Amino acid sequence: MPETQSPRSPRPNTRLQSALARRFVRLLSGSETGKPPWLAQVAEGDEPGLYLPNQAPWIVHADFATLVGGVRALLMQALHPGSLTGVRQHSRYKDDPLGRLAGTIRWLTVTTFGPMTSNQKEANRVNRLHTRVSGEYKTSTGEARAYQAADKDLLLWVHVAFMDSFLRAHQNYSKREIPGGADEYVRLWAESVKPLGLEVAPMNEAELLETLRSFDSQLVVTDETRDVIKWIKNPPLPTLAKPFYRLFFFAALASMPENYQRLIGERALPLWFVKSQTTNLLRMMRFAIGHESPIEESSIARLRRIGSWQ
Repeated sequence: MPETQSPRSPRPNTRLQSALARRFVRLLSGSETGKPPWLAQVAEGDEPGLYLPNQAPWIVHADFATLVGGVRALLMQALHPGSLTGVRQHSRYKDDPLGRLAGTIRWLTVTTFGPMTSNQKEANRVNRLHTRVSGEYKTSTGEARAYQAADKDLLLWVHVAFMDSFLRAHQNYSKREIPGGADEYVRLWAESVKPLGLEVAPMNEAELLETLRSFDSQLVVTDETRDVIKWIKNPPLPTLAKPFYRLFFFAALASMPENYQRLIGERALPLWFVKSQTTNLLRMMRFAIGHESPIEESSIARLRRIGSWQ
């Protein structure tokens, strides 16, 4: 039986909203046309994907609070010497920060909203990239350790860093309820990393927190860490985007546990102080670019075409 209870059709955008939406997409994806380059991957095919519009990962990842969650995840990754070394040595994050961001957004979008075939193709792309990322880093005890991006330990850290960040950003800065709550989001999103080779992942919020604690002894701050954190705080963004990003940075920091805040070494503003400002800004951004979402609409159209959604 097809699922029902489709979200209400969004109001058509005005010309101004459409123009702002194109600029927003260009900023995040690098697409000169203002259309996400992965739109076709989401729309194509005659098969379902991992998630439906009324499920937790769809609700969380369609929300603008993911903008804060993405910054938070970058800060968390910087604290692990393995993921930090991979980013520094094998990406162009300083020369092309938006290009690296676009790659992450592409995987998240296709995995959340795309059909199974596109999901597997995207996982294959990421896996090919991971095979080229290897090297050596120093652990928190000073021991030299060889690594590959496909190592299960590193995959698990990156997975829980992103998952915890998107979850906490949504809980703090979104008004939308998560269907089934945090446990359901964690359980369902664990399916996303199986094609990347991570078969065992947290299945509820308690396991997520336990897994995060298990990494505490591996986290370390070095001069390289501080350099990356400094860059995350002030990346080379367009002038108009910088005030918005600055609030997102402090919103991300405020939503982190105190032990992470101490390691990062930046003065965190109180959560109560940034919460209303961030929530209002995200709401204003949504209004400014309109409620149309080509990604969601294309995915829902595919699901309706195959009878999986009404």
